Amino acid sequence: MAVTLTDAAARHVSGMIDKRGHGLGIRIGTKKSGCTGFAYQVDYADDIDEGDQVFESHGIKLVVDAESLTRIDGTEVDFVKSSLLNEGFEFRNPNVKDACGCGESFSV
Repeated sequence: MAVTLTDAAARHVSGMIDKRGHGLGIRIGTKKSGCTGFAYQVDYADDIDEGDQVFESHGIKLVVDAESLTRIDGTEVDFVKSSLLNEGFEFRNPNVKDACGCGESFSV
């Protein structure tokens, strides 16, 4: 079981945490959303709750709640820039069975 970051994502997250000035790492999870079921959530991780799983990738701690882990286990998170104005996290999740046309939600 694991969730990992690419080099590009780790550099971006490290810069975000440095700019913010504190944090253990990032929290990656899912929430019910969209037309196909779930959407990804990314936030700063300031603490670790009971039941959280903690992974380390390229020196960055990734905190994932147990329920979300069942949907995102094996996911690699990348940070991509598709143009000068468009950048963000891209999730390579081997558990996805279907995704909506706009890419905002997925099902497993």
